Amino acid sequence: MKVVLPGGTGQVGTVLDRALTAAGHEVVVLTRRPRREGEIAWDGVTLGPWAEAIDGSDVVINLAGRSVSCRYTPENLRAMMDSRVDSARVVGEAIAAAARPPRVWLQMSTATIYAHRFDAPHDEATGVIGGREAGVPDYWAFSVEIAKNWERAQAEAPTPSTRKVALRSAMVMSPDRGGVFDVLLRLARLGLGGPVAGGAQYVSWIHDEDFVRAVRFLIARDDLEGPVNLASPGPLPHREFMRTLRAARGVPVGLPATRWMAELGAFALRTDTELLFKSRRVMPGRLLGAGFEFTFPEWDRAAADLVRRAGAARVGRGTGRTAVAR
Repeated sequence: MKVVLPGGTGQVGTVLDRALTAAGHEVVVLTRRPRREGEIAWDGVTLGPWAEAIDGSDVVINLAGRSVSCRYTPENLRAMMDSRVDSARVVGEAIAAAARPPRVWLQMSTATIYAHRFDAPHDEATGVIGGREAGVPDYWAFSVEIAKNWERAQAEAPTPSTRKVALRSAMVMSPDRGGVFDVLLRLARLGLGGPVAGGAQYVSWIHDEDFVRAVRFLIARDDLEGPVNLASPGPLPHREFMRTLRAARGVPVGLPATRWMAELGAFALRTDTELLFKSRRVMPGRLLGAGFEFTFPEWDRAAADLVRRAGAARVGRGTGRTAVAR
């Protein structure tokens, strides 16, 4: 199987590239700065020679988009919007122009599309799209607009021979350096892994192994298209999420952070508090309904596995060996 990964050099792309390559598939990564074999240059905006990689491929998984780990200034929000919409549009143009279009196009989206909510979970059928919640910062609505426009760009692409799936993904937890789990584990080790702003906000997540398995499941299931939530069936409040992570790491105490402390820390890290404060309570309704079984449905087992693998990776780096995720 030939798989093309536009924007495949980030954390999620690295996870997919590693797993698909290990399974014997041909993986081509489209990136602005190709550095190794199997990477092809593109700008994420205009058609070019890179489109030849899509013609004759089996699967396209578009992951392109500016990182959300930044300050949500007007300039950065616009870059987030444009990079996602433009890349989805031009991938659609490449598929439409292909003599042999791929049979499936998986387009990255985000669980942030759902409303900030504590009282009930969001699945694809009953979930409430955000943007109109009371008592949250106005710019949170722009994040929802980014997600809606991202999905719309895929849905409106004229690709009748290619099935389209929008991956409304929660945070993908892998032990890779620089990823979200790496950051959270570092905070826990430093004793800073306590609840933030009370810790009642829900955290939705998915173990990297289940993310890869879900992607393979969606590639194989010709009857599934449209939005699909990629999230474990075990979202939990932030205070419990961090308590479980501390237990897995063997850290007994985590200092809590008030709202203003979290805002100060986010400013220092050049990121934004929406990532901490928004309650994302997402359920994988369509995956479960289609018979998908999670290897790590609950956070305690997932956290223990990720902590173990993170430790093995550190040992591997210290001895000069490369640790390979299973």
